[in-house]
Amino acid sequence: MATPDFLNPTDTFIHRHLGPTDVDVHEMLVTLGLHSLEELSEATVPADIRLRKGLGLPFHRGEQAVLEEIRSIAAENQIYRSLIGMGYHDCITPGVIQRNIFENPAWYTQYTPYQAEISQGRLEALVNFQTLVTDLTGLPLANASLLDEATAAAEAMAMCLAISRSSGLERKEFFVSQGCHPQTIAVMQTRAEPLGMTLRVGRMQIIDFSNPQLAGILLQYPATDGYVGDYSALVAQAHAAGVLVVVATDLLALTLLRPPGEFGADITVGSSQRFGVPLGFGGPHAAFLSTAEAFKRQMPGRIVGVSKDVTGRPACRLALQTREQHIRREKATSNICTAQVLLAIMASMYAVYHGPEGLRRIAERVHGLAVVLAAGLRQL
Repeated sequence: MATPDFLNPTDTFIHRHLGPTDVDVHEMLVTLGLHSLEELSEATVPADIRLRKGLGLPFHRGEQAVLEEIRSIAAENQIYRSLIGMGYHDCITPGVIQRNIFENPAWYTQYTPYQAEISQGRLEALVNFQTLVTDLTGLPLANASLLDEATAAAEAMAMCLAISRSSGLERKEFFVSQGCHPQTIAVMQTRAEPLGMTLRVGRMQIIDFSNPQLAGILLQYPATDGYVGDYSALVAQAHAAGVLVVVATDLLALTLLRPPGEFGADITVGSSQRFGVPLGFGGPHAAFLSTAEAFKRQMPGRIVGVSKDVTGRPACRLALQTREQHIRREKATSNICTAQVLLAIMASMYAVYHGPEGLRRIAERVHGLAVVLAAGLRQL
């Protein structure tokens, strides 16, 4: 017995996703001079690849029914606290940021805008993100985010190669401390191959600075196991040999630790995830890259700058675009043309919401909880 039409669900996905209704399908078939979708398939799909048996699809369901089934499946999950670490840290997303940014369609894009004159709000928020990164890392220039920490580190390695090439001495080797996150090491190993670079991984004590092919080194600060070292002497040794130093770091930790720029880092990379961005099963999260003024033309990714409009008022724009793929094509500094703008803006507004003192209090609490946990584990 057929279901009466008035009992069929009204919250179908067709209207929400601009799909054709039965009336739309009928009008299109009449225009084509056909009577059914099956007749359309017979007229257009070659017989030798056409499915002869029926698809056996059930009657379409309403959105609410589908959501209820999804919730019932999700309820079977057992939720545990994640202690994986390695650059991923659960955090609290302030309600005002979740509602006004994360769930607000006006912000809902990962991309930096090409029409800067009509996107001043988003560009201004990205200037705030860049300022946050430069303040905490101690380096004067930052981009408007990258895809994740691992790809940011790979971009920094490519940047070191480009800098060595511009100096007239192309160096094709790169050293990565074994204290870096394993996913970062894995991505860099993948990226090194097409760059024609040799990647070495090991303890920092075995770095051979006498190697004329060594372009740069990557350190993790704090390390993936939580170790915090003083790298001042190592950085000085690297610079004496003409080797660039990349430091992968944590923005929240930098509210308490010495900024990498102060002990001589040339480039810093990292993730801004713990600034109010949910774990999201590992992503997406906004990465960052900051560097010295001398290397601005080798930087990957978008850079937002502050300029003036025709009336002399402050206005934001995308700066140094001649580095980028949409202009330089195969001669571009990097093939990274996208970003994680929504999540970068969330992170920047998290910093605004809490302020410098608030961020330090959060970092001190996190450190205190780690100390308490460590003390408890020692007693087991």
